[in-house]
Amino acid sequence: MSRTVDRALSILPLLAEGPANLERVAQRLGVHKSTALRLLRTLHEHGIVYRQQDQRYRLGARLFTLAQEAMEHLDIREIAHPHLVELNEKCGHTVHLAVHEENEVLYIDKVESRYPVRLYSRIGKPVAITVAAVAKLLLADLPEPERRALAERLDYPHYTARSTTDAAAFLTELATVREQGWATDLGGHEESINCVAAPIRGADGRVAAACSVSAPNVVVSADELLTLIPLVRRTAEAISRDYSGTGR
Repeated sequence: MSRTVDRALSILPLLAEGPANLERVAQRLGVHKSTALRLLRTLHEHGIVYRQQDQRYRLGARLFTLAQEAMEHLDIREIAHPHLVELNEKCGHTVHLAVHEENEVLYIDKVESRYPVRLYSRIGKPVAITVAAVAKLLLADLPEPERRALAERLDYPHYTARSTTDAAAFLTELATVREQGWATDLGGHEESINCVAAPIRGADGRVAAACSVSAPNVVVSADELLTLIPLVRRTAEAISRDYSGTGR
């Protein structure tokens, strides 16, 4: 990396700690004030840093705008897909990727089971929000007032004897999911279908999506599927690192 670029980039973590004057920037970089000033002026011209009236520098609005634009244009499906394929190769079962959009939880990617028995699910289809494992993860991450308000306005269809029955039960389950960091649907939507899921987090630590492994009882028992939770969580963590840009 260019020495000049390296020094310029080194200014950003310093200013992330709070405003700093020229002397402090120069000391942190280990350079003369004139060199530090030249770097700061260049960053200022591009809106990356801003000079306050007290002559201290802070991060500029342009930097936050660029970060927001970058996040908005990240395609989590594209980032996650290779990991979903690898997960499918390891376990053989159906793998889904889901997101929460406009009060619905939708599948946005799917890797089919390698077994003869297939699940009826498709990309773009909303999930059963009160029982699906991916939905529990996505909704559990909402702030408490939003979780409560959402739970109160949902309907609770009685899909099976294991379906969530009401708002109180749903909120209790979401609290458990939030604490443990994974979720299940063990026959809550269809008696014969079980699912385990894990959260995918963005750079801000919030849950941006969820990935899951689903399988029918005729292929694998619920107890056997539960043993895949560590594998699903590792997959979700790998996607999170790629999505958030935190590396491996």
